[in-house]
Amino acid sequence: MSERARLVGMNHVALEVGDLEEALAFYGRIFDFTLRGRLPRMAFIDMGDQFLALAAGRTQEPDRDRHLGLVVDNKGRALAAAREAGADLLGGNDFRDPWGNYIQVVEYGDVQFTKAPGVLRGMGLDGLGKTEAALAELRAKGLDWKPMPG
Repeated sequence: MSERARLVGMNHVALEVGDLEEALAFYGRIFDFTLRGRLPRMAFIDMGDQFLALAAGRTQEPDRDRHLGLVVDNKGRALAAAREAGADLLGGNDFRDPWGNYIQVVEYGDVQFTKAPGVLRGMGLDGLGKTEAALAELRAKGLDWKPMPG
């Protein structure tokens, strides 16, 4: 057995923003979400068994290569909403928020990332499936993924 810990998943990521209320309004124009919690200078956007933390106080220059990849149910809707919200679209799946955070969106069906069936059900997303390419990647790693029973 290894002496090192194994990575299991991602609990959360924190993004620094200039103004918390403006950030919640901006991201609310792009994504349908509920808040998991709130502190005076932080807000926690719920993503089922994970969350995105927004923290007031952005001080660094815009990110050029470092980025956050978000998995969504519909990439086209997310990118169209980002455009309408005034995001700086960078091409492909990428946009930059008003505080310089570089965001990339990918569609759930296209990637290996999976949510447990009960989590998807609790999020109202129990109809999400995977493309054959994503299923092949999962099978190649010996990761058994089956759609939830109808």
